[in-house]
Amino acid sequence: MKRMAHVIGLVCLVAALLAPDAIAADRYVALGDSFSSGVGTGSYTLSSSCRRGVYAYPWLVAQQRPETSLTFVACSGAKTSDLMATQIAYVAADTTIVSVTIGGNDIGFSDLIVQCTLADCSAALDNTRASLRTVLAPRLDTVYSSIRSRALGAAVIVLGYPRIFSTAGCFGTLGISSTERAKANLLSDALNALSSERAGLANVTYKSAIVPFTGHAVCSSSAWLNGLNLFNTVESYHPNRNGNSLGYVPLVRAVVG
Repeated sequence: MKRMAHVIGLVCLVAALLAPDAIAADRYVALGDSFSSGVGTGSYTLSSSCRRGVYAYPWLVAQQRPETSLTFVACSGAKTSDLMATQIAYVAADTTIVSVTIGGNDIGFSDLIVQCTLADCSAALDNTRASLRTVLAPRLDTVYSSIRSRALGAAVIVLGYPRIFSTAGCFGTLGISSTERAKANLLSDALNALSSERAGLANVTYKSAIVPFTGHAVCSSSAWLNGLNLFNTVESYHPNRNGNSLGYVPLVRAVVG
């Protein structure tokens, strides 16, 4: 009986070691800019300086996956150079999930939209789109290849940007003409196409936000993107809470479960 008890105890120990709770948790590192930090959700309790909050998609993904440990370092205003200087160090060999949105600030997308609101921005949008590859491709290559080399076995998810505007106008598009809205969307499309291309070359996964956000642009009846907010301009033209939970979270979960 003593021998049998010993065997049973050994079996229980092995079972415990192999149980799901004993398996190392996924280590998720969320990198990027304001589209990843949660700007637009109106709550920045995790970091007021970087505007990180609990309604941002990385936090929501981690909450939905109890086995996931989140290192959340995305920061509002981040460019590729900022990511490489202050964020990339958090990606390590034991990292199993990485998500990132990056590139919009490198081309001054937010500044362009401000210009559209205050004056004509058509030429500036055209010029930025024309120089996009030259300016941004090598920077994206550096970011994506660095993430991949630091975490060879990780699921790396590059998330695209949505088209902010539809054909409709409203107070949320104050000052922005239909032509400017169309050209801003063309710039978003070009940025997404370039991000997808460079992600593929770096052997990381690209997920487009265009389809999920279709029908939910600024001025739509169920907008997932904020329009112009004169009382809190930083919130303008960013995904709201639905944009994060219904737009971006499913894109990440489609890859990592």
